[in-house]
Amino acid sequence: MNETRTRGLGLVTGASGGIGEAFADILAADGFELVIAARNEAELSRVKGVIAGKHSVPVTAFSLDLSERGACDALAEALAERGFVPDVVVNNAGFGLIGQAAKLPRASQLEMIDLNVRAVTDLTLRYLPGMLARGTGGVINVASVAAFMPGPGMAVYFATKAFVVSFTDAVAEESKNSGVTVMSLCPGPVETNFQARDGMKRARALSKISPMSALDVAKAGWAGFKAKERMVVPGLLNKITAYGSRGAPRRLLLPIIHRAVAGAKA
Repeated sequence: MNETRTRGLGLVTGASGGIGEAFADILAADGFELVIAARNEAELSRVKGVIAGKHSVPVTAFSLDLSERGACDALAEALAERGFVPDVVVNNAGFGLIGQAAKLPRASQLEMIDLNVRAVTDLTLRYLPGMLARGTGGVINVASVAAFMPGPGMAVYFATKAFVVSFTDAVAEESKNSGVTVMSLCPGPVETNFQARDGMKRARALSKISPMSALDVAKAGWAGFKAKERMVVPGLLNKITAYGSRGAPRRLLLPIIHRAVAGAKA
């Protein structure tokens, strides 16, 4: 398989739909062989079939839940057994829950941290050293505009995305001038299965912002990655929301976000 490789190998998590599926399609179109991973085996198989039918690249799928302890080890071992070394890693797998932190199931919130934080960190640290040694490739960590503000009503989710941006910024600085790109992608509203899992519809505060398609978000992210950007926030209104919230007083910002998130519950 290595003999037919043209652009390298891309690893995309959370690839059973939405932004992850879009990234897998874009990387395949750009000549990358693919490893895709997600929990939903049926949807992952569908994505594999669609991409393999459109692009002349090998696609390998692994169905596993990266929030489970040992799952990243299992994925890495499966890749190593096949001689796969990712040149690009897209850490897209993640989920959110809506509700008061004290009332939501503690186990589910810890699972969110395991997936949104631990798995992202694990796969970044697992494959970044090899990329740095080769002087090429990189990591795209999918965060959110939620990373730029506290999130009462989705406290743990917003905090996990803040970690992703902070961690990615720091590692990007450490990797500067190495030939390796480490980038965070911070989309706003996107119509994906994410909303189905966290039980939300679009927040009232965002109701006038048309959701971007997953494909448009992934295209913006891939363009930014190829341009060696450290962060991409797709969409003008999303940029205004993200960067504007940084300077807003917390005592004014917190109740606004709280009301918006409360209005998002289905």
